Amino acid sequence: MASFTHLFCASSHRIAEADSVAVIGLGRFGSSLAVELMDAGTEVLGIDSDEEIVQSLNGILTQVVRADSTKREALEQLAVPEFDRVVIAIGDDVQASILTASLLLQMRIPVVWAKAVSEQHGLILEQLGVHHVIYPEKDMGRRVAHLVRGAAMDYLEIDRGYALVKTSVPARLRGTPLGATNTRQAHGVTVAAFKRGQQGWSNADAATVLDEGDTVLVVGPTRRVEEFAQLR
Repeated sequence: MASFTHLFCASSHRIAEADSVAVIGLGRFGSSLAVELMDAGTEVLGIDSDEEIVQSLNGILTQVVRADSTKREALEQLAVPEFDRVVIAIGDDVQASILTASLLLQMRIPVVWAKAVSEQHGLILEQLGVHHVIYPEKDMGRRVAHLVRGAAMDYLEIDRGYALVKTSVPARLRGTPLGATNTRQAHGVTVAAFKRGQQGWSNADAATVLDEGDTVLVVGPTRRVEEFAQLR
């Protein structure tokens, strides 16, 4: 058993030295995040207390281990203190999430992200000193609400009250260089990029002339970009 633990420890040390992230909690959000990170070329140490979940991700993540993240010894054996970035994705056990966050901060992990399932949970994490608190369900609900309300093809809230939307080109912007349309003055938004047919995205500038069928990325105050997406 000692050699088995040593094997995991040695492997975790190796991962921590690479471009890597430790993800603690491998439910729907945590496992999806971990797989996306892997697809992007980042090595991932996955940790969960559920053996079935761990087995399901074996061979998919760089390393996946069953462990209790509320135990300092377990985190140290897995070399978690050597990681620069750790994500706490525990969603079904608020107490475990808070205890894990407290341990990671005591270990002086440079960057800790944590999922919150409620405003109260998030407030406690922020008071502990967690660097980034995220609300996946709340953020997704807000995003879908904006898509349902408007004509945007996609929506990303960059910060509270400021957003990026993907939408079609309204008639009044077609066939004229963007610099001559006074879009920023008239609508309070900036056309940042455009896509034509099967071509890739291109940066937009004052000389860009948009056509019917083009798709644009527009950035600005949330209310203004929503209004812009409604234009036809």
